[in-house]
Amino acid sequence: MASKTVPVEEAVGMVLPHDVTEIRLVQQQGDQKDSFKGAAFKKGHVIRQEDVPHLKRLGKDHIYVLSLEADEIHENEAAHLMATALAGAGVVVSGEPTEGKLSLVADCDGILKVDVEKLHAFNLLGEVMCSSLHTNTPVRKGTQVAATRLIPLTSKKEVVQQAAALCPAAGVFQVKALRQARAGLIITGNEVFYGRIKDAFEPVLRQKLNQLGSSVVKVAFAPDDIDTIAAEIKGCLAAGADLIITSGGMSVDPDDVTRMAIAKAGATDVVYGTPVLPGAMFLVGTIGAVPVLGLPACGMFHRITVFDLVLPRVLAGETITRADLARLGHGGLCSICKTCTYPICHFGK
Repeated sequence: MASKTVPVEEAVGMVLPHDVTEIRLVQQQGDQKDSFKGAAFKKGHVIRQEDVPHLKRLGKDHIYVLSLEADEIHENEAAHLMATALAGAGVVVSGEPTEGKLSLVADCDGILKVDVEKLHAFNLLGEVMCSSLHTNTPVRKGTQVAATRLIPLTSKKEVVQQAAALCPAAGVFQVKALRQARAGLIITGNEVFYGRIKDAFEPVLRQKLNQLGSSVVKVAFAPDDIDTIAAEIKGCLAAGADLIITSGGMSVDPDDVTRMAIAKAGATDVVYGTPVLPGAMFLVGTIGAVPVLGLPACGMFHRITVFDLVLPRVLAGETITRADLARLGHGGLCSICKTCTYPICHFGK
């Protein structure tokens, strides 16, 4: 890059080659907090005499004059090339670069999928960067899922082309839309079936399903009896359920027979037990093409459990394996915060 700097007082009439960032702070109870951060002057702005004091307040005593060689690229063009290569299905590039950065946003409600190894290789190049939310984070349409930029103001085109070439044809980031499931709920346990306690599972499960765009087609109650639970599961399937959720009866007590009932109803590919708390005694499986999720009692008492980590992935069409569940151990310990901010937290990440 051919470049020189000139004193800002001599730069009147020149065109800015990059955004000039401004941060304004306010004092609040002794702590400094950002009140504004953004571009005070955008790339392409023609510097006026009245801009000089403002630029000097921002610490800009000198201004770059750029002249790019044929093999060089500016940060804004680089951001466009990289963002386009990174974005896959369900992800779009948002607007124009700001301070050299471009955002990638979800184009639908769903679950974010990140090619973590490709993202790692991308960031190893050094002069380029991309940061993102964690893979498997539930997102809404319009949510920023990643952002990318060139770190220096300019770079060799070869570096940016190499970064773009690292991205697979499907992109590094995708958002998988969630299907609208028709769930059958089987609430198990003698204490509920015989009216000794009021059921607390159905409203919780119904709300979680509704929030993800799914609905409940049938609710059944069963005592701790293998044959009865299995029959109710089949009854939900006959009613058109394409997702089966059982609650309770998943622990080691003699009366906890829901696992055996799920097997008797025809479940295959059953995986029982996860390295997640709350939710160690969770079960996943399938009956034909219908996913089956078995919830332990923790689902009644904790706002967020392993169920919240697995359900969106099931609705996105994933088959959950033992390996998938095993990977949840890292980040699988919920802190059970007084004020829950999930999914904006470490849980499941």
